[in-house]
Amino acid sequence: MTPTPTIGVFDSGFGGLTVLRALMERLPQAKFAFLGDTARLPYGSKSRRTIARYAAQGAQFLVREQGAEFLVIACNTASALALDAIKDAVKVPVLGVIEPGAAAARAGSQTGDVLVIATDATVQSHAYAAACRALGLRALEKACPLLVPLVEEGWTDHPVTAEVIRIYLDELTAEAAAQGMNPDALVLGCTHYPLLRPLIEREVPAGMKVIDSAEAAAEAAAREFGITAFTDASSKPESPECRCFATDSVEKFERLGSRFLGQPTGKVKLVDMSGWVDNVFFVTDIL
Repeated sequence: MTPTPTIGVFDSGFGGLTVLRALMERLPQAKFAFLGDTARLPYGSKSRRTIARYAAQGAQFLVREQGAEFLVIACNTASALALDAIKDAVKVPVLGVIEPGAAAARAGSQTGDVLVIATDATVQSHAYAAACRALGLRALEKACPLLVPLVEEGWTDHPVTAEVIRIYLDELTAEAAAQGMNPDALVLGCTHYPLLRPLIEREVPAGMKVIDSAEAAAEAAAREFGITAFTDASSKPESPECRCFATDSVEKFERLGSRFLGQPTGKVKLVDMSGWVDNVFFVTDIL
């Protein structure tokens, strides 16, 4: 491993910038390359085979063209349905967001019962339930389709959003009670949801721990990739180098992405994935 390793971060859009943000905070000595496949989202409406093909292409771009030595798949759908295909496509360590989220829930739960909120596609895959079950947890999943558009609208501290969250959580906790569960942890199973964490924490039952899968993935990356995480702000290096790429809508990426990253994304470059068959990727500077 080089002194300043390059970590590639892949997402179907720009919600995965919350994972990049957590990675940059913990591993500021690394270099980062982020690719959002904005031309082909949402992945959730695609077949498993198509998702695997798209995600493998993105992984190959980050490794072959950007020199990524490690990959973090900051997309719950791709992590659930394409992780094996991605690992087959590249020869670098690959980490998804689902297993770290489940592991953080295991560490944070005393009762062994956890709740998961996510998108329809992630819930339908039951990937979180399977990952939690493998760790001895019972997990109840719920799709919350209204939350992503509310986040992208910028309504992250809005009464309407708070009411939607309250309704979803009331339904979920009522279903858990009907199944005889005693949940004490809630996993945020979508990379958009960390922007809603303050609202969610105000609505969860007393004593319930909120698990941010973006933060869990960043912590797992530091461990699994063997990179020292910085916890003392006084000893951290300066802000890490980060290059952002998108397959479409770079202006929207720059505008909305800054909310997710917590700082300007900088100039986002357009990637043409149409040449993937010949292992050629075209990167364009948008003027």
